[in-house]
Amino acid sequence: MSFDDCMEGTHCPMTDQAGTTGIISPQEDSSSSIFDATRFKIIAIGVIAALAGLMSGLDIGVVAGALDLFGKEYHASTIALEWVVSSMMAGAAAGALSAGWMSKTLGRKHSLILGGAIFVIGTIGCAMSWSVASMISFRVVMGIAVGISAFTAPLYLSEIASEDARGAMVSIYQLMVTVGIFIAFLSDTYFSYSGNWRWMFGVAGIPAILFLIGVLFLPYSPRWLMAQGRHKEARQILLDLRNDPLEAAKEIRAIREQLETKQEGFRLFRTNSNFRRSVALGVMLQMMQQLAGINIVMYYAPNILAAAHFDAQSQMWCTAIIGLVNMLATFVALGLVDRWGRKPILYAGFTIMALGMGVLAMLLQTGMTTQSSQIAAVFLLMIFCAGFAMSAGPLTWVLCSEIQPLAGRDFGIAISTFTNWMTNLLVGVSFLTLMQTFGTAGTFWLFAGLNALFLLLTILFVPETRGMSLAVIEKRLMQGVKLRKLGR
Repeated sequence: MSFDDCMEGTHCPMTDQAGTTGIISPQEDSSSSIFDATRFKIIAIGVIAALAGLMSGLDIGVVAGALDLFGKEYHASTIALEWVVSSMMAGAAAGALSAGWMSKTLGRKHSLILGGAIFVIGTIGCAMSWSVASMISFRVVMGIAVGISAFTAPLYLSEIASEDARGAMVSIYQLMVTVGIFIAFLSDTYFSYSGNWRWMFGVAGIPAILFLIGVLFLPYSPRWLMAQGRHKEARQILLDLRNDPLEAAKEIRAIREQLETKQEGFRLFRTNSNFRRSVALGVMLQMMQQLAGINIVMYYAPNILAAAHFDAQSQMWCTAIIGLVNMLATFVALGLVDRWGRKPILYAGFTIMALGMGVLAMLLQTGMTTQSSQIAAVFLLMIFCAGFAMSAGPLTWVLCSEIQPLAGRDFGIAISTFTNWMTNLLVGVSFLTLMQTFGTAGTFWLFAGLNALFLLLTILFVPETRGMSLAVIEKRLMQGVKLRKLGR
């Protein structure tokens, strides 16, 4: 009996090393041991791959504490400081564009290794920067690594995970981003007492080295192996990653059927209006995520708190607390994404963010003259970050990995990831100027209105994909089903 023939019966005969044949039953296996080795292996793989998110989070968070210290040492202008922040996003956009080709040609695993190595180089360069220009240059290098990782890690995780755990696995990436941000904020706070911005950047190299070591032990993506004609290796990896051989056989067959459709990328985009719809939806989701305003908090929290009349040390500690809330709230998404579904969580998240920004704008208009108003401002920033971390933060990546058809998968995800970083760049390079032009309160009113708009766009266009196979989502897309009805 062939491997694929296992689908036809209730048990799957497999041959052991001694050449004997036995019956593998997932029920018998689970009852014989309390410890689920397969589940542990999946979690370990997910955590290691998602360390790419940790590196991204460190890069996002470190600049918040280092920016003013670096700016004072090199007498940087407001525009120069905006570009110190935003140059990373420019590099990430370039990295995201190249990541599609790399993940296809080199493979998901080797692309992650390359991204980690580039990150180490960029981190050391930032820590040793001798001018504004050198800092911007090395921030671009770090951004390239982040762009590669931001594309490849969610893609890899979605291809390793089973259907019922796919949402949580991809969400691990965003969780690690928030962990990285929190660690960066803590590190910034510690080094702020000595004013050592170089160490703020330097410590980010430690997890990058650990990531490089860990990725060496990761399995290849079964889908990528199948695309390379390495079917035997793909089958063995899926047997190791699934408790049920029937499930592994079914997944192999589904991948084989999907791979009969070759990657067509830009040609498909030009000729197929349904594919253009999925690309447009991915672009919209990534713009919504970034224009929600999370990175104005991540990059400029001390500046925002300074506008609320906090002193320097209070700014750093409050920023660290905001990072902690941002991290903890991501666990909500991990627990609910495959239970509640994508859309209900997005509804809650955008509502919370719109209200948080709106109320904070009202407080800022009062002048923040009392201690209670200052405490309220920090609380509202925490509420806003919690709303983002439980919704748009992780779920944007989940949805973008689910809605693209196989024939244009790499192209579609590359375009949406590129959009994420370009929008991120736009926010980073304009925020200080917006505050100088419209005032702090006016700027937050703008972001409150954007979040209200994104709630409406979620209702109108975003599908519910919980528990849906990628093949079914693709079939419904290509049949012309409305975007919001692609899923359940």
